[in-house]
Order: sequence, then C-alpha cells, then structure tokens
Amino acid sequence: MRRKKTRGDVTEEFEAALRNKDTDHYVLRLYIAGNNLRSQTAVENVKKICEEHLKGRYELEVIDIYQDQSKNPVDLVLAAPTLIKKLPLPLRRIIGDMTKKDKVLVGLDLLPRPV
Repeated sequence: MRRKKTRGDVTEEFEAALRNKDTDHYVLRLYIAGNNLRSQTAVENVKKICEEHLKGRYELEVIDIYQDQSKNPVDLVLAAPTLIKKLPLPLRRIIGDMTKKDKVLVGLDLLPRPV
C-alpha cells in the first residue's frame, strides 16, 4: 500500500527538480513542412537556442512532415513548424517560426512564464 505524500515530500521533490533543472536532458522534435524559408529559419533558430542554453544536454530530431509522416500521428502536429519538448516533462508544444526567442525559452521551461 502506498503512503500518502506529505507537504514535506512534495517540497523535497520540487527542490530536487529545481536542482536538476540545469542537468536535465532534453528530447525535442521539430516538425517542419518542406525546405522553405520558414522551415529553414525555424531549424536555425532552434539549433541556435539549443546550443546557447542546452549545450550537450539535448537531442533534436527534425522531421519534415512532407517526407516522414510516420511520427506525425503520434505527436498530432496540426501546423508547422512545431517544436515538441518530449523530455523533461511536462510535454510542451511551441508553434511558429521560432523567431521569438523568449517564447521558445518559456516553452522549454528555461524561462519562467510571464504573469
């Protein structure tokens, strides 16, 4: 039988998550639609952000939905470009050309959400 978590247990888990924030490994998928300027810009921007903020701590898979449709049903991508943060949880989706760096950083949980 599982024991119920106390407030102290939850606080410890939260503090451990904060400590591990700078060491978490990120698994990302970037869905693009063809080899057009918008797709190229998204790929360049995401790679630049990852190298700047996640160097050595990320896997980035770029998927062209016109070429590879095998993963799209799993991730339910309705618009491209779309960046999906699979890990660390929670899962996040960022849609657009990725030119708004702050929006991408918030989506990756690297910046706090604005209030």
